[in-house]
Amino acid sequence: MKRTSIKITSDKLDLQECYRFVEDASCGGISAFIGTVRNDTQGKEVMQLDFSAYKPMAIKEMRKIADSALEKFDIKKIAIHHAEGMLQVGEVPVIITTSSKHRKAAFEACEFAIDTLKETVPIWKKEYFSDGEVWVNAHP
Repeated sequence: MKRTSIKITSDKLDLQECYRFVEDASCGGISAFIGTVRNDTQGKEVMQLDFSAYKPMAIKEMRKIADSALEKFDIKKIAIHHAEGMLQVGEVPVIITTSSKHRKAAFEACEFAIDTLKETVPIWKKEYFSDGEVWVNAHP
């Protein structure tokens, strides 16, 4: 049985795909983190974001996060999907879902995964404002 789903794609992310992957009859809880493009950063109006990844290393790091989550928390499955390319305000750059017998493990694993992803996965974002743009080290 496959316990992880890892993806970086320029296609629109699909919450239902992530949900269906982690769904399991033995699990009483599914937790999801959905990151969305917000309309401001530090008081500046954001027009859009451009996500860029060093894909081979990013996939490898995302797999490490998923494996660590499976080891540290009593979860059954985990999906970590990240978008690349240009995204508009309101669109979704990241979805993480986890499933577990009890809700606490699913919540904790989901939080661990997004926090670790932001710290370790080589994905960067370029923020576009009405008066310019800047590369931000979204995930070192």
